[in-house]
Amino acid sequence: MNTDYPLSLCVAIESLKNRLAEDLKILYVRDVSTITNYFVLATGTSSPHLHALSEDVDISRKEARIKMTRKAGNALSGWMVLDFGDVIVHVMTPELREFYALEQLWSDAKTVDPESVPAPVLKS
Repeated sequence: MNTDYPLSLCVAIESLKNRLAEDLKILYVRDVSTITNYFVLATGTSSPHLHALSEDVDISRKEARIKMTRKAGNALSGWMVLDFGDVIVHVMTPELREFYALEQLWSDAKTVDPESVPAPVLKS
């Protein structure tokens, strides 16, 4: 597995850590999916927390000049998705995360320790 992580992954992980996302997981799905290279899974404790997590990732990616392919869901739905092409970020409530069990659905994917992803280095 490549240890040169894309900027979009570094930005998303740093932002989610700063906003205190819970149960942060990274799945390297490139070998088992044609959709993307990485899934980032994060849990928010409430609708406002989900909104803050998603909003902060979005602001950070704009500052890093990273293009977003699409954004879906809203804080009240309990599941928000930010798609950067090579990285898809899922921000969910604990209940929906348990119900949809994406970790089990993609159990053949490799996992990446979020602590191994370096802080983003942004060019001026």
